[in-house]
Amino acid sequence: MIEQQLQIRMLGGFVIEAHGCLYDSLPVKSHKGVSLLQYLILEKGKPISTQRLIRELWNSRRSENPDNALKTMISRTRALLEQIDPLLSSGIQSAPGGYLWKCDGIWVDALEMMEIIDQLKKGCTPAERAELTSRMLSIYHGDLFQTGDMNNGATLVKWLHREYLDAILKYIEQLKKGEEYNEICDVCRQALTVDDLDEQLHIELMQAMMNLNRASEAMAEYRKVVKTNRRVLDMEPSDEMQACYKELAEAGQTLKFNLDVIRNELAEQDSDRRGPFFCDYRAFKEIYNIQMRNLERLGSTMFLGVILLGEPGNDMSSVSRESGMAGLQEILKNNLRKGDIITRFSDNIYAMLLPTVNYETGSIVIERIESLFYKEFPGNIAFHARISPLGGVRK
Repeated sequence: MIEQQLQIRMLGGFVIEAHGCLYDSLPVKSHKGVSLLQYLILEKGKPISTQRLIRELWNSRRSENPDNALKTMISRTRALLEQIDPLLSSGIQSAPGGYLWKCDGIWVDALEMMEIIDQLKKGCTPAERAELTSRMLSIYHGDLFQTGDMNNGATLVKWLHREYLDAILKYIEQLKKGEEYNEICDVCRQALTVDDLDEQLHIELMQAMMNLNRASEAMAEYRKVVKTNRRVLDMEPSDEMQACYKELAEAGQTLKFNLDVIRNELAEQDSDRRGPFFCDYRAFKEIYNIQMRNLERLGSTMFLGVILLGEPGNDMSSVSRESGMAGLQEILKNNLRKGDIITRFSDNIYAMLLPTVNYETGSIVIERIESLFYKEFPGNIAFHARISPLGGVRK
């Protein structure tokens, strides 16, 4: 990037830099003026008709005199830019039937970003790709600034973001061929400052760490990703992330995982949970099979509990069913123990694994759940429950 005295940055915010000073108040003074300026700039010097600008910036919001409204907006925006530097103001030029942006003396980050994307798509040598990606990382500090006044603003934001991530991942593939794992870690960490929720970047970072024998850092990264996904996206790890974790765990045998690392990882995952453990049916089935092996080996006992809402053969409305199941879930969450395991088996059935209880205790637990359920749903929804031992029964 050639250092110039005048710069317009639109990625990760809207800032004008002029002669060593930063001006970031323009969006506050004129949201629509910033959108107008961005629209003209992103068209790369092409004349834009007044009708298109009006349609783009005002959409369905009618104006009694749209042509005059646009002229006023042009005038105000030029005046604001004039206060920073006359060269900026002169960049908005009139064209037959419209306007355009033409100013060779001003550097714009989004335009350089688009040029880099074009060059990468045309094909380049590994050295050129490294240089272009380095430039991209240095200028892409976040998504294209939006005021909400550009009709196609969201589409352009998504396109630039997607192209950015695609370029980064292709560069990582190149680095993997050269086994440049330290560089991969640096690239991933820098890209994650822009999009911390991109799972593939986290996976690439963990795999690079594993190749550098930095097992504890890779495990810490995994824990961070899982926590973030649960908190922000309310999502469990994807199949790809679980496969990466399995690879990490298996690599631990050769990377000399110590007991403290594993203990801390297990404890940290469990420390945030209160009450019973809710999981999907696939995980429930795996836990069930593991518990059955333990029961056979140790001769201990646990119980399988089933709760069904509604009458068999009589369809409840979806509203009633979901309301009842949601209410029952809260009751189970607040009244079962931390070691109990629950899954939603079907639309109107919860299945539970209740360890370390005898039949009498298990029955008391179910009766308490039933009593609490009927307090919340008195006579509206039928409640049916059974428990059955899975090991040697303890009376």
